[in-house]
Amino acid sequence: MKTELPKFFNAADGRWDAVRFFRTLTERNRLARRHGFRFFTVSGLQGFEDAVAAMQQANAFVCVSDESDGMMDLENTPHIRQVKTVFIGMRHSVQTEDTGELRARCYEVMRELFRQMMSILAKERTYIGQGGIYLDPNVQFSEINRYFAPGCACAYFQLAVVGYSDLRYNPEEWQ
Repeated sequence: MKTELPKFFNAADGRWDAVRFFRTLTERNRLARRHGFRFFTVSGLQGFEDAVAAMQQANAFVCVSDESDGMMDLENTPHIRQVKTVFIGMRHSVQTEDTGELRARCYEVMRELFRQMMSILAKERTYIGQGGIYLDPNVQFSEINRYFAPGCACAYFQLAVVGYSDLRYNPEEWQ
């Protein structure tokens, strides 16, 4: 029996819940489950260090920053653009001569997990677009240099989420 994933757009507040989205994907994806991926939430500029700390608790992880960098565009139709960062990592042995091959296998799994997540995101993108939230269609997957942490292959990608903002002046908001 085919189970449909829940919708992650909240029409009540006009927001897309990226943390809940990627937590659900991590928990329900067969590849992620087979390789023991665990989900973590990280915060702010320290997000990368928090993701690395997740290695102490799991052999494979997906971390999503609960904060985002953003900007407001006042030209044309005012909108707010926010960027969410997602880290993916897998531990591997460093005690063998095959460390490079083990790391390469980890990247193969992470690339496939990324592809599978993007297939759901492509489907979800249409739904959330109906609520005025748009995702930048260009999502770059970046592998982090092999020397950053012994025994761990890591990568990340960022999603730009754009929502419209009502900038009509309201005198009741001011004294």
